[in-house]
Amino acid sequence: MVITRDRVGELCRTLTRLRSLEPAPPVVVVDNASRDSTRETVRSRFPEVTLVENDRNAGCAARDTGVALTETPYVAFSDDDSWWYPGALERAADALDAHPRLGLVAAAVYVGEEERPDPVNGDLLHSPLAPAADLPWPRALGFLACASVVRRAAYDEVGGFGSLLFFGGEEALLAQDLTVRGWGLCHLPQVHAHHRPSASRPPSRWRRTLEQRNALLTVWLRRRPGVVLERTARALARGVRDPEARRALRLAVAMAPRVWAARSRLPASVEEDLACLERT
Repeated sequence: MVITRDRVGELCRTLTRLRSLEPAPPVVVVDNASRDSTRETVRSRFPEVTLVENDRNAGCAARDTGVALTETPYVAFSDDDSWWYPGALERAADALDAHPRLGLVAAAVYVGEEERPDPVNGDLLHSPLAPAADLPWPRALGFLACASVVRRAAYDEVGGFGSLLFFGGEEALLAQDLTVRGWGLCHLPQVHAHHRPSASRPPSRWRRTLEQRNALLTVWLRRRPGVVLERTARALARGVRDPEARRALRLAVAMAPRVWAARSRLPASVEEDLACLERT
């Protein structure tokens, strides 16, 4: 499934790539209130696609809407500037079939026309987390949404991405929630996704602010009190000298009542895994 907003050219390229896969997967597109010709173009050029037309930008929660319309046991996510290589979805499905505790597959990502390996590939492949006896791949506690395949039952069990974080680094919270429920997240280096970052919407100051805000909110939502205090102190120190950090902190504080109402502490084993990743 694909979420999109105001990127009709990139979306058409992605849908063309997905259509060319054999067998072609069923595709759901959730349009987050685009102001360009996205809706008309998808309806006319890709009639096989299930199109959802949001009347507002729902951010990452649009993925939850799309997953609810799927009828398959596994769901592969793409953004409007990413797609899957031939054979990738079959390899992910085979792994999920063979390992019933595997909840999410984090793919290897290749970027741009030159298809250079994303640095995240090395981080995932050389994970310092202790391997799981029943899962023969590197364990993960993070992933890129546009290069992941999720077990529908696991996704539904934890409530998906939800609407609280809107957009920007939302994967960390979902990864933690899946792990708490006993689902395994693994990097499968033989499953490949392609990312062609959009030239029409380069990384913005607003996106960087949201990523900083969401990183702090995720800590407030799940981490032990000592980590909450430490990360909040760091955010305060950054905010003294950095306007972006100050804006992110102000936005986080405004959401604090909702965050504390939704707070649920991670078990010690997951805290230890996160601490291991943070040390490296």
